[in-house]
Amino acid sequence: MGQHECCHRTTRVDRRGGRDLREGGGAGLGADAASSVGSVRREAPPAGYPFAPGRKRALLVGVSYRGTSYELQGTVNDVDCMRRLLCDSFGFPGESILVLTEDLGDADPSRLPTRANLAAAMRWLVEGCDAGDSLVFHFSGHGVQKLDVTGDEVDGYNEALCPLDFERSGKILDDEINETIVRPLGPGVKLHAIVDTCHSGSILDLPFLCRLSRTGYWQWENYSRRPDLTKGTSGGIAISISGCSDDQKSADSSGFSSEQAAAIGAMTYSFIKAVESEPGTTYGRLLSAMRATIREGQGGGGVGRLLPGRLGSFVRKMIPSGSVQEPQLCSSEVFDIYKKPFLL
Repeated sequence: MGQHECCHRTTRVDRRGGRDLREGGGAGLGADAASSVGSVRREAPPAGYPFAPGRKRALLVGVSYRGTSYELQGTVNDVDCMRRLLCDSFGFPGESILVLTEDLGDADPSRLPTRANLAAAMRWLVEGCDAGDSLVFHFSGHGVQKLDVTGDEVDGYNEALCPLDFERSGKILDDEINETIVRPLGPGVKLHAIVDTCHSGSILDLPFLCRLSRTGYWQWENYSRRPDLTKGTSGGIAISISGCSDDQKSADSSGFSSEQAAAIGAMTYSFIKAVESEPGTTYGRLLSAMRATIREGQGGGGVGRLLPGRLGSFVRKMIPSGSVQEPQLCSSEVFDIYKKPFLL
């Protein structure tokens, strides 16, 4: 099968909310194939990125794709809300948080969420990390699935993030994300990735996926199809909380208050709501609360609901995605999800 045919038939990029994001000519696959993990890791972060020697460091990325037919509303709000949560609830210093959005990129090109900037920023996130460090990676934007040609994906597809210039420069595959921000984590370092995109269940390519039923029964599933390919850390721990399973789409929540109209990703909203509603919660209770919030919203058939929280009381309307999305939990190691406290 030729490269262009492969790309046309197997690459699926979906707008959060269910609209397809069309690609042209197969250029995206060519760009992805031409870029290697090694080349990304050799890039030095731009001089304007913050110097963050402390114990807590975060990279927050919101991609709106302004001026395109697949533009997203609310990704910048996602980032703003996550930044506030990290600073207010978990003590992250503002100067140790790097934000990439198109709004910031208008004044500083190094803050545009392009493929090159995002790759450099991920390298910045883990550069020089040491025991006791807590790292956070948050991404809000489009997601994609691409045919797996190495045989390491259980479902036969790689997951990927779509930076602002993905049509020209290519997407960032889960293999590349794993190599860049998971593998370098040494003993005593922890990374949390909070990813609000379509097809994001195993976006970090971590070896274990937690299966959680509505009754609370849970078990870790080994998600490594090829044990010969190392997908873990170098002694630290990496945990991802994502918007939906690999075969699902992620929705937006559209709402307004008396002051202003706003939109926020359904996953980001449910995550913040769960964390603020129960400080010191466990991973199991966090995941269950997130899923309950999304089920309640999507079960309303698009009818607005009044929801409480520090984000303000506002009427929310979920964009249907065909099925209720279920946030997923993956990890580089197994643990008791109802005993381990959620701490950033």
